[in-house]
Amino acid sequence: MNLIWRVVYRSYRFFSWLRYWAQRRFTRAGWVVLASLFVTMVMGLDTENLVAYQGFSLLLVLLLLAFGFSRFFRMNFSVVRLLPPFGTAGQSFTYRVSVRNLTSKTQSDLALLEDLADPRSAFPEWLAAQLAVEQSVRSLRLSRQQRFNPFKLATLKDAVLPPIQPGQEAEVQVEVTPLHRGVLRFKGVTLARTDPFGLFRALAGTPAPQTALILPKRYPLPPIALPGVMKYQEGGVALASNVGQSEEFVALRDYRRGDPLRHIHWRSWAKTGKPIVKEFEDEFFVRHALVLDTFSDQLQSEAFEEAVSVAASFACTIQTQESLLDLLFVGAEAYCFTAGRGLAHADQMLEILASVHLCSGKPFQTLESLVLNHAGVVSGCICVLLAWDDPRRNFIKKLKAAGVPVLVVVVAPVAPAKPFEPGPMHDEPERFHTLVVGQIEQGLSRL
Repeated sequence: MNLIWRVVYRSYRFFSWLRYWAQRRFTRAGWVVLASLFVTMVMGLDTENLVAYQGFSLLLVLLLLAFGFSRFFRMNFSVVRLLPPFGTAGQSFTYRVSVRNLTSKTQSDLALLEDLADPRSAFPEWLAAQLAVEQSVRSLRLSRQQRFNPFKLATLKDAVLPPIQPGQEAEVQVEVTPLHRGVLRFKGVTLARTDPFGLFRALAGTPAPQTALILPKRYPLPPIALPGVMKYQEGGVALASNVGQSEEFVALRDYRRGDPLRHIHWRSWAKTGKPIVKEFEDEFFVRHALVLDTFSDQLQSEAFEEAVSVAASFACTIQTQESLLDLLFVGAEAYCFTAGRGLAHADQMLEILASVHLCSGKPFQTLESLVLNHAGVVSGCICVLLAWDDPRRNFIKKLKAAGVPVLVVVVAPVAPAKPFEPGPMHDEPERFHTLVVGQIEQGLSRL
């Protein structure tokens, strides 16, 4: 069976390369001629009753001439790509590319194509994705039209360049729509010129490696009353960046982004000409934990991608100017990242979430231990889970037994046959929510 899958994988790589090559080479008119060539070839088999073979000959000559013209295209050029450092999955953004003509002739009728790094995965990842899709199709949980393709990273629009004089530059805007979070890798830039018949494009490329970090998709959240109140924080002065809620004045210092306006020392600002804030002994403040479940049987999971987006939505919505937010998850190791009160900002947490991967080879209890060891310092806990099974119900039960207020969000790949039983959340059903892939935004609006 493994040998059969490897043959299928080799075929997949070959035909995906062939489709990629044909899409870049043939224009729309070229595709029409190519389709007509195939039709006339089939019809032309009957040479006695039909004259389709004559049309086949003409179309074949046109394509051969178009291909021949492409062999004479030579272009020497350099590029500078002004790429933004960040993008957001599912949202288009534009950037500028400057192209310098290094030849001695004016170059015109050019189109700019971006070359992305090969998105095709190695055999183990590809096989895992295929088995997951086949299992979903067999169980009627996923139609063929609803496939989640983790290997198609982005869509790009071709950009038309104006004529470029020898030694001169031309600038063009390129639009790209990233489809998934993570690092989007650009490999190079290709210039294309169409033959006189408008059927086939000649290509000339140059390497231009560059990357952009694609942040997770975010959804709007309604106003949410998060669980928990202020708690005592040992070592709160250093932890909360020296801005707190007690009345014991310590010193004055320069203003940092996120400091409350009520702590500004106006007289010092007037004297120094820059904002100064009062520094207090800080021991009590609100601190929430945002727990992301990274445990799934599938190596490629759309539910996990949506769970990351849900966590990112909470990270962007929770006000961290006067509170702390801890992001806890398990990857290669157990991680805890803290934002708020001058320690870090939501943007930095989004960068972390852009690179989160599913955890394999570790039990769910690894996350449970991480959160329970952290439970003593948090005011409340937001748990974004990928299932609602016994290990996760026991985890929530232990959190509640520790006196931690909990908000539970379960992201399901499909709508369950019947609603999940709240289990340990039966006494607070308003804090237990199920979100279904494809209906995440509607589900979050009901929180």
